[in-house]
Amino acid sequence: MDQTLVSTSLLLTTLLLLQCTTTTLAQAPAPGPAGPTNVTKILEKAGQFTTLIRLFKITQIGDQINTQLNNSNQGLTIFAPTDNAFASLPAGTLNSLSDQQKVSLIQFHILPTYLTTTQFQTVSNPVRTQAGDSANGAFPLNVTTSGNQVNITTGVNEATVSNTMYTDNQLAVYQVDKVLLPLSIFGTPSPTPAPTSPKATKKKAAAADSPVASPDASDAAGDRRRVHGVVGFGVAVVAMLYHL
Repeated sequence: MDQTLVSTSLLLTTLLLLQCTTTTLAQAPAPGPAGPTNVTKILEKAGQFTTLIRLFKITQIGDQINTQLNNSNQGLTIFAPTDNAFASLPAGTLNSLSDQQKVSLIQFHILPTYLTTTQFQTVSNPVRTQAGDSANGAFPLNVTTSGNQVNITTGVNEATVSNTMYTDNQLAVYQVDKVLLPLSIFGTPSPTPAPTSPKATKKKAAAADSPVASPDASDAAGDRRRVHGVVGFGVAVVAMLYHL
């Protein structure tokens, strides 16, 4: 009898424990999918990119990047200047840019392909950016390597990749020590020729219209004067002889 009661109690206890465990497992939420890629959050987590984040928001390029990454398989490479890099620009540089120039400046820091640090060694220059035309005088960007160091030249300034901040086989974000300045915006324009004054133009026209005596014409005029002089002298001699 005692053994039966003990067995029954153990069975009931076991059933209660199984029920509690099943209920707990049913209530536990399933692990959710990984969140969508957000370039702004990546920069915020890294710190020291306040200015770049602000420009991403002003130009709406940050939202465009997130949409592209989460709705396509196309990769991107971003060169991210630090706050110190922006602070080293001449005072008022960013404020002097138009809205479109700010867009082009940020697009100049984005490559429409995913590149690893190893791929920088074999990339073809000039590298095309989201700013567009990579021809000289527009938005050329050249990437070179020296050992493990990656250097970037724009035709206006040079920068160095100082850190790999993020990579997930679709997006790569590299910290750079300077803001990349494109030729199209920051290049020195070719000097324009000084306009010609109206007075100088009139003088040149008058000089071109005025007749210039040729050497032959001058010689002929001299011959005529000499002939006239001889004839006059002869007439005078004849007149003196006549009066005698």
